[in-house]
Amino acid sequence: MHIRRIDTLLLLTTLIWGSNYAIVKRAFAEIDPQAFNAVRLIVASTVFLAAMAAIRTLPPNRRSEGLFASVLYTPSPMAKRDLMGFVGLAIVGTTLYQYWFVGGLARTSVANAALITALTPVLIAFISAAVGEERVALAHWLGALLSLAGIYTVVGPGVHVGGTTWTGDLMVFGAICCWSIYTLGSRPLMTRHSPVAVSGVSMAIGTVLYLPAVLPHIRAVAWDRVAFGTWFVIVYSAVFALCISYTIWYAAVREIGSARTSVYSNLVPVVAMATAAAFLHEPLGVRKILGAAAVLVGVALTRVKMVNPNPE
Repeated sequence: MHIRRIDTLLLLTTLIWGSNYAIVKRAFAEIDPQAFNAVRLIVASTVFLAAMAAIRTLPPNRRSEGLFASVLYTPSPMAKRDLMGFVGLAIVGTTLYQYWFVGGLARTSVANAALITALTPVLIAFISAAVGEERVALAHWLGALLSLAGIYTVVGPGVHVGGTTWTGDLMVFGAICCWSIYTLGSRPLMTRHSPVAVSGVSMAIGTVLYLPAVLPHIRAVAWDRVAFGTWFVIVYSAVFALCISYTIWYAAVREIGSARTSVYSNLVPVVAMATAAAFLHEPLGVRKILGAAAVLVGVALTRVKMVNPNPE
């Protein structure tokens, strides 16, 4: 198993996403989650579009070198087929995903949401194999299932699917279906456009469609009473959990494929658990440590060489 730079960046993404829960938990106590998310999406979309505009002001030779050429800059013009693809990604990956995930998390427990979200790598691997995008090796299936078992060991005893939480559980499951389609659907666009462009344009379009659906939540917030610390959390979460992390995620999808990238998402609940133990003083027992170890081994197994019929 060879550790590439993209693996390190994906680990950074899991740290950001995993710690993000504890960071935004305080904000959710002050602001309606959908209103919080609406402002966060506006900030993230603005940062993405501003970055794309700034990159285009650079000299052509700078735009075609190093990080700019591989991740930040899109030399290809926007074609009609691209626009339809961006709109599709926006609806699935921003509008529906954000609405269902935030709404579902508000209606169910964190343990339920974490376990349901852990199905993402298995779902993406299954769809990848079904549509012929990637031939998923046995080691990958074993790694994904081992990670799923590790997540269950960490959060499973606290899961009670059904009852009063069934609506939230169903919304979270719908959200991970959207995220899976979003991840897989991005690859054709990234043959012509950069990860920043794919993330930024689809998020901007999705945000415009998202805002009308949550307008009552936005109007219900007394924004003049929102504390400075909460505004800081909104900006921090927008820049790091959305802008930076989404860019890394899609750069990884382009470099190592959807299935292998998705397994790193199983590290997010483990990071969230460790963050909660460190900063919120939640108990960290042997069972959780063993579960975290299973997740790490599972992720390592998925880095065993896979056969891809469409190498980049």
